[in-house]
Amino acid sequence: MTDDARLRAVVELAQAMAAAHTPRESAHAAAESVRLALGGSFAAISKWERERGKLRVLVNVGELADGEQEFPEDESYPVHEFPEIVGLPHERRTPAGGPDAWVERADGPCAVSGAPLGVVPAAARPQDAPLSSAPAQVTAAAPEGGGRGGSANRRRVAALRRRGRGCCVVAPLVLRGRAWGELYVARAAGEPVFGAADAEFATVLAAVTAAGIAQTERLAEARRLAFTDALTGLANRRAVDMRLDEALEAHRREAAVVSLVVCDLNGLKQVNDSRGHAVGDRLLERFGSVLSLCGARLPGTLAARLGGDEFCLLAVGPPPDDVVEVAAELCLKAAELGLGDGVAVGVASTGDPIGPVRTARRLFRLADAAQYRAKAARAREPVVAGRHGGAADPVVRLADTPERRPGTERRRFRR
Repeated sequence: MTDDARLRAVVELAQAMAAAHTPRESAHAAAESVRLALGGSFAAISKWERERGKLRVLVNVGELADGEQEFPEDESYPVHEFPEIVGLPHERRTPAGGPDAWVERADGPCAVSGAPLGVVPAAARPQDAPLSSAPAQVTAAAPEGGGRGGSANRRRVAALRRRGRGCCVVAPLVLRGRAWGELYVARAAGEPVFGAADAEFATVLAAVTAAGIAQTERLAEARRLAFTDALTGLANRRAVDMRLDEALEAHRREAAVVSLVVCDLNGLKQVNDSRGHAVGDRLLERFGSVLSLCGARLPGTLAARLGGDEFCLLAVGPPPDDVVEVAAELCLKAAELGLGDGVAVGVASTGDPIGPVRTARRLFRLADAAQYRAKAARAREPVVAGRHGGAADPVVRLADTPERRPGTERRRFRR
């Protein structure tokens, strides 16, 4: 590959990762770009999960062997089987900024497979083909036979043979000075063996990939912080607004049922005043956990803290009766928290007779009016908009009153 071709490959890798919207898409884009750049038949990206002591495969691309999946649910390997990753990045570093890549070969030593040393099983290479279709070329850190420092990783070699691959190049991925995982590219048995130039280029590609992963992780973290309530870990009001806009579009397009459960935690001010804000925060956290557990009964439901002592569940799809049942369970569990004084819960659903719902503001006003009625009545069960007379329901009429009660508009309803 010429220098110009390599430069184009590096640029294309960076562009592909920049265009990805999620860490999963980013990993896939990186693996596929690197596979093409190195002329591999297969590529994978794995992450070192330190808390589990595992090297977990995030993505496989190219020609997959039996049992391999593009996005495996849990393809992982004990990291002690790959000590060359654990020992990084304390070893020798390259001008590219990270540890150097190395080559492993299927005709390297491998007692695990049971095959004679230096012999590729017949199933792993074409009949009558030579053991290697190219001269032995490896990196300075990987003399002939593969592996770093001249010692092949027997498990990698065994995996190459088992999956019908002739060689691979392994490039460590280092983020913020710590080993993060690895980039792995393989060629099928019978194809030219990776050489020193390939390993050198893989080191450069790994550095670009690591930079892209770091950027993706920073963006994902920024996105998480932007849409997450810091105290409870639930979604925040911004996330609810976005999801509700999408939900109402689905309602208009497909008649999807959209339900909103608005909750006001009773007694928070008294807890803060009498026992301190640390105890009040604990009450908010505990109720947030209860809300999340109850919401999990409704597939795809978003549990959120709107602010202060106000929370909500946003459900798209489940029947209104199922939502009301979960809201009733929420009331019961909130009363058992041991702090505060339970919760006032209001429910509004497009599946109930509440009239047309064209805006997020309309659904919020209905759910909020129901919650206000529950709080005023000190109800221990949810109040549901529209279930007592449809448009004549006092809750619906309250929601339609321009000035329902002082302080209601503090939520800054969207259009």
